[in-house]
Amino acid sequence: MKSILVVDDEIGIRELLSEILFDEGYQVYQSENAAEARAFRLEREPDLVLLDIWMPDTDGVTLLKEWVEQDLLTMPVVMMSGHGTIETAVEATRIGAVDFLEKPISLQKLLSTIAKAIREGAPKLPLLLPEEQKTPLEGSQLPLDLPLREARDHFDALYFDYHLRKEQGNVSKVAEKIGLERTHLYRKLKQLGIKFTKKGSEEP
Repeated sequence: MKSILVVDDEIGIRELLSEILFDEGYQVYQSENAAEARAFRLEREPDLVLLDIWMPDTDGVTLLKEWVEQDLLTMPVVMMSGHGTIETAVEATRIGAVDFLEKPISLQKLLSTIAKAIREGAPKLPLLLPEEQKTPLEGSQLPLDLPLREARDHFDALYFDYHLRKEQGNVSKVAEKIGLERTHLYRKLKQLGIKFTKKGSEEP
């Protein structure tokens, strides 16, 4: 049975969504704010998260960024947005959300979006990096009017960041895949200002 975490500060919406999804055969959990959702994710990994954008303590986009930064975005997240927050919901898909639903949510759209998201799984490559991990390519186009050396650095940053995310931050796997000696890859990442997490077995 697939599990879904519904995160929304409005109890009526949480309960309605939970009833619908339960009737469809899903195991449903509820969180009324980001703090509860954060604690839930540290304990278990649902098959999908329905995440509201506007919440009183921490908004959904901020929570989504946290999960990206902490390598906890291992499940598909579908944002839920009310009137006037569609732009924010679209921005969330650049960060790592797989889709968004506009409130009021139609039953058909809800079920089809959830089924598709669970089928396709977690996002493979968030297009917008967390604030402290942004590369010189922010604004995801190559600046072709730069001198060749600088333009090459921009391309390298995009290239290495892509492969790091594809291999979930495993520098050894990236080095093997792209045919670059691991120690040299570490130096290159530092030179480009790309942050990565060193694991014990991956020390250069």
